[in-house]
Amino acid sequence: MTKERLVKRLKWYYPAEKAHTYVSVPALILYVLATNAPRDIIFLCYGLMVCIVILYQGQWYWKLKLDRLEGRSIEQDKNLSFFKNAKRLNWILILAMIPVLVIQYMLDYSRKAPNPMLIWGLLANLFAILEHINYYYTQLMIDNVYDLRYVIRNKRLKKASLAKDLLEGQI
Repeated sequence: MTKERLVKRLKWYYPAEKAHTYVSVPALILYVLATNAPRDIIFLCYGLMVCIVILYQGQWYWKLKLDRLEGRSIEQDKNLSFFKNAKRLNWILILAMIPVLVIQYMLDYSRKAPNPMLIWGLLANLFAILEHINYYYTQLMIDNVYDLRYVIRNKRLKKASLAKDLLEGQI
C-alpha cells in the first residue's frame, strides 16, 4: 500500500477506532447497566471494559502512525514504553477474566434458570482477547483488498503492525 493510500485510510480508520473507544462501547456498557441486574452482567461489563482498554491502545497506535506519516514528531521512547507496558497490562486483564468468570458463575449458581447474559459476557471477553492478538501478535482483521491479497498469496495472516514496530523498536 502506498504512503498516500495509508494516510487516507488512517484518516478515517483512526477516528473510527477512537469512536468505538470513547462512544460505542461505553454506550453499550451504559445500556447493559440500565437494562440488567448488576449481578447478571459482571462478566459482560468486565469484558467490555477490557475491550475499551485495548481499543484505546489501538486508536493511539493508529494516531501515532498517522502523525508520523504526516511528518509530525512523536515521542518514540515514551510511546514504545507505553505499548510494552500496555501489552503486559493486557495479559493481566486477560488472566483476570478467569476469576471474574468464576465470580459470575458463583452468583449464577444459586439460580434455577441460566443467566442469558453469560453468553454475551463470554463473547465480549473473547472479543477483547482477539483484539489483543490483532494488535500485538497477528493481524486478524482483513478489511481491505491488500490484506486479502496477502492472505491469499501467503496462505497465512500477517504479523500485526504494532507487533512489527515493537520488534523493530520504533513506532
